[in-house]
Amino acid sequence: MTLIPILNIQQFEAEESTADFYSNDLRLHLRKNKDLVTIPHRHDFFLCVVFSEGSGVHEIDFTSYPVRPGSVFFLKPGQTHFWKFNSEPQGFIFFHTEEFFEVGFSNAKLRQFPFYYSIENPPHLQLKSRELRHILARFQEINAEYHQHFSYKKERLASLTRLIYIDLTRCYTTFEAHEIVKSTTYLDTLGRLEAAIEKNYRNEKSAKFYADQLHITKKHLNRITKSTLNKTTTELISERILLEAKRLIVHSNNSLAKIAEILGFEDYAYFSRVFKAKTKTTPLSFRKKYKGKEFS
Repeated sequence: MTLIPILNIQQFEAEESTADFYSNDLRLHLRKNKDLVTIPHRHDFFLCVVFSEGSGVHEIDFTSYPVRPGSVFFLKPGQTHFWKFNSEPQGFIFFHTEEFFEVGFSNAKLRQFPFYYSIENPPHLQLKSRELRHILARFQEINAEYHQHFSYKKERLASLTRLIYIDLTRCYTTFEAHEIVKSTTYLDTLGRLEAAIEKNYRNEKSAKFYADQLHITKKHLNRITKSTLNKTTTELISERILLEAKRLIVHSNNSLAKIAEILGFEDYAYFSRVFKAKTKTTPLSFRKKYKGKEFS
């Protein structure tokens, strides 16, 4: 069975990287790790990258975003992405595990930041010139600390990461192109629902299952998803299944029948009907159409 490659932190510059944090100049990162990052892949960590120069396209889970000076991207574990550049990019990149951040701050959670607390929120931000100068200075400070060997290095990296996320949140929540899910009294339940779907969507596809997991009624769970995302629980489950179907159809060499099996469908015919109802195309047509796109 062929699945989308999942990269971990130890695969990047093993002589310098730790088990839970990594930082680098973006141009150097892309050059040194071109064999890892030039094909569609996932990560098992959180990633943040800023561009100071360059142009191109960044595709994240079948949505294409322009790359230009001031572009910032946020990726959560499991998302599939790859790049296509028209000119050599410059900037900075860092990534880390969830434990790295949350162990360092007993009361802090990555989900407190809007670019991480819901899969419905956009994974990108376009900074203005003044904002870019400030954020680049933050990235540079993180990168300098990472490549030095002073005492309390891990603690300082955690503090700098938290500061940059706060600064980026201020920019993110005022970016006029965003329609984001903002924090509500339902945020904790929404987060637990998304985590439950992520864990169980291959085998459990009913809204009642997830309501039972959260110890609330199906009606109340739908009230929460409608008020925060304007979607039903069933729609969220279906969207997650559909996203994984697209990932496997395009980025793996599995047969379509095998993909249906991986996603918990009893037979390919039913899976194909569900996929076509949601996308207006068959799995085979989707694979052929997408394979014809020239991404690197």
